[in-house]
Amino acid sequence: MSDSEAEGRELRALQAALAAEHAAVYGYGVVGGRIGKQRRAEARAAYDAHRARRDVLVREVRDAGGTPVAAAAGYALPFPVPDAAAAVRLAAELEARVAGVYADLVRDSAGERRRAAAEALREAAVRSVRWSGKSVAFPGLAERAADGTTSGAAAPTR
Repeated sequence: MSDSEAEGRELRALQAALAAEHAAVYGYGVVGGRIGKQRRAEARAAYDAHRARRDVLVREVRDAGGTPVAAAAGYALPFPVPDAAAAVRLAAELEARVAGVYADLVRDSAGERRRAAAEALREAAVRSVRWSGKSVAFPGLAERAADGTTSGAAAPTR
């Protein structure tokens, strides 16, 4: 693979991670509106973490010569979220999807960016376990084998 092909793959993976972070920020807005009081601080911390990662990714996409993908006005949720129990399931799903996208960025990057992507993958996997109470052997990979997707981002609504 040529350097320009590798750079193109890395930029696409950065854009996918940015899109996933936009979706996670949106999703945590829904979670925050439905989550029980006992887990509200945990949801707020996750929301803040995704906003911070999103902001870093905007800069990284620009530094890589790209135009950062914009957030959609809305995103289709994977299921209805009428109560606190559904909000907890949504938080776990958001984290699993974000982990999948960071797994791609780990594969398609090198050096410091790969290290940062692996750290983001780890953080998402840990949050997913905290929300769901379940773990997988290879966070970010098992979810993709099960559903056959190539992107962990939620789908924007149009």
